[in-house]
Amino acid sequence: MSRTAVIEELERSYLKQTPPQFSVGDTIRVQTRIVEGGKERIQAFTGVVIAKKGTGLSETFTLYRNAHGSNMERVFLLHSPRIAQVEVMRSGKVRRAKLYYLRGKSGKATKIKEQFLATAKKKKAIPAEPPAAQPESTPPEEESPQ
Repeated sequence: MSRTAVIEELERSYLKQTPPQFSVGDTIRVQTRIVEGGKERIQAFTGVVIAKKGTGLSETFTLYRNAHGSNMERVFLLHSPRIAQVEVMRSGKVRRAKLYYLRGKSGKATKIKEQFLATAKKKKAIPAEPPAAQPESTPPEEESPQ
């Protein structure tokens, strides 16, 4: 077995089974595990995905956000055990692979069109069996003062 095959086999064991599905331009909320002393807590970071790069275990994505006049940019490892959950808030419609032009901009200059997906619409589920009929109990009627 060659050296690269051994490394790939080792990395494959650390990959997440179902990595989150999102793309550049999406607004997402990443919940990370923070360890302070002996305690562990979850901290959320919401931002726009401005870049994705790498493959396999070293795949990363960059989030950008402008909050209260200060710009923040944070790079996350996609397969990191520190990432508890990735939640897509909005799906963006962009025509570029890297959105570095958003850096330093604020307000309307950072607007990204929203992409509406047909699968995002939730249809009302019809139960297979109707619920069992339960006897209705009527509350006792109270006399109203006139």
